Amino acid sequence: MENKKAFLSTIWIFVTLNYLYCDLIGLMDSTLLKQYLSGSIDGIDINEQFLLYASFLMELPIAMVLLSKILKKKLNCWFNITAGSIKTLVMIATLFIGTTTSYYMFFACIEITTTIFIVGFAINWLNEKEPLLVPLTQN
Repeated sequence: MENKKAFLSTIWIFVTLNYLYCDLIGLMDSTLLKQYLSGSIDGIDINEQFLLYASFLMELPIAMVLLSKILKKKLNCWFNITAGSIKTLVMIATLFIGTTTSYYMFFACIEITTTIFIVGFAINWLNEKEPLLVPLTQN
């Protein structure tokens, strides 16, 4: 079980780094950077409310790095299923908002695939039967 927790935590680190680097590369895009500086991207106002919403969405995978390591199996699975589903749906929705660039599509494919994998992994883990007896280990 500990290996599965560590694996999920590592996968959340992987997807979080992809989210962050996609945003970082977006700052190097002069067209997008000009829009950031104007406070509006493709007609979406980048205001305090928008940034708070974005903060919640980014905190979700960051929190899952920790929660995947500390939660017990059942709760761990449900948190991973929920967080992975939310992040998958949000990423799919972003593909239909504004202009998508090739680098954004590249990262989005990796992020969506990863969060779908997390959901599937958590569902499979949730459905696993626990052994009735714990095997003895030798020192």
